[in-house]
Amino acid sequence: MKRPVLVLATAALVVGFGGAYWWRGATSPSQVPLFAAADPVACATLYGANCAACHGANLEGAEDWQTPGADGRLPPPPHDASGHTWHHGDMLLFDYTKLGGAEALAQQGMAYDSGMPGFADTLTDAQIMDILAFIKSTWPELERQAQAARSEAERNP
Repeated sequence: MKRPVLVLATAALVVGFGGAYWWRGATSPSQVPLFAAADPVACATLYGANCAACHGANLEGAEDWQTPGADGRLPPPPHDASGHTWHHGDMLLFDYTKLGGAEALAQQGMAYDSGMPGFADTLTDAQIMDILAFIKSTWPELERQAQAARSEAERNP
């Protein structure tokens, strides 16, 4: 079985059998549960269409993602457990995706030249949340628990 198909199948199983549900009335990621995916295959397709070109079809990130490129920017990190995506809470991940890295961090008072573009004009909030749900569905339990704790800390500072 080819790896992209394996990732999609694993995500479908984890999300589908993990008690997934979708609260369509959500207005922010703080209202969305960890595996809030309406359709795991559709979520994986959204990731493939919007994220895989930079972050990899298998969430593996760019080669040498921890070494700045000639432009001084870090290449796209992996979204699998080997990366740092799971080190961040839902609200930061949502804002980083919607607004772009530089703007999301600027709103937190940090100047950072991120290469991550914003997808506010391309994806709906629900689609962004679906992509994040797909990414999180691929993580091992330990990383999901750590990320859920960070998300909870964001909600209740």
